[in-house]
Amino acid sequence: MQVDRYYLEINSLKSLNQTNSPNQDLTLEKVNPPNIELNKFFYKNIGKNHRWVDRLAWDNLKWISYLENKNVNTYTLKLNNDLVGYFETIQDLSTKSIEIGYFGILDDYIGNKFGSYLLSEAIKICFQLKPQKVWVHTCSLDHKHALSNYLNRGLKIFKKETINLQNS
Repeated sequence: MQVDRYYLEINSLKSLNQTNSPNQDLTLEKVNPPNIELNKFFYKNIGKNHRWVDRLAWDNLKWISYLENKNVNTYTLKLNNDLVGYFETIQDLSTKSIEIGYFGILDDYIGNKFGSYLLSEAIKICFQLKPQKVWVHTCSLDHKHALSNYLNRGLKIFKKETINLQNS
């Protein structure tokens, strides 16, 4: 199976095409302390439709090691007290960049502009740490609007590749 993978970046908060909150009952919070069950929940539930498989083999020690890294943070979006979506940020001090490592909205909340709002907030949070760039990658297996959401928020493609995945 051939998959197109896109790497996108934004180099300034001024380039952000922000989406305001579509619902006054949305809250965004940093997960502190790290919660492996929460990250596993989002990874499995959002990723099940998009072939997110790498972390399915991770044991709890691997999850803890990853999430306790001081350069990794998780944020959740809630509607009232219900989980809507999440993103992870990974700061790379050597390149002065921050990757939005995983990002997504649960199926029940897609189509309400929550994804564009969450991405806007993710970018703003990343730029609080004054990186030279914020970047993300997506592929043709992700949600059909993922790439357009990134582009519409002001990210630009800096690399594209086609990879071959083994069918499984």
